[in-house]
Amino acid sequence: MKEGTRELQLEEIKSETVMDGADMRAKIYTLAAGQRIPWHYHSKIADVFFCLEGPMLVETRAPRAKHLLHAGERCTIPPMTAHCVYGPNDGPCKYLILQGVGEYDNHAVGS
Repeated sequence: MKEGTRELQLEEIKSETVMDGADMRAKIYTLAAGQRIPWHYHSKIADVFFCLEGPMLVETRAPRAKHLLHAGERCTIPPMTAHCVYGPNDGPCKYLILQGVGEYDNHAVGS
């Protein structure tokens, strides 16, 4: 997948690339207890989250919402929507994320 600006780095988060195409990719993220994907947004692509082990929370701003996902459930976050991901009560979770279609970027947002 073609990449643009990357303000957010996730070196300490366990991830596995499942597929990386020209304008779409799929990754599995495993968040240990206490870990979270910090607030950020993508300018051109959507994120589709599929909970594999949970529960997990995908929280958004504008609109402000909390999507509580259990294993087998999913939600979609459109471009230009700030979001963060974590396990409820700082618990662990594991999810598959599909990102696309288009150029990947991420922009950090203050908490």
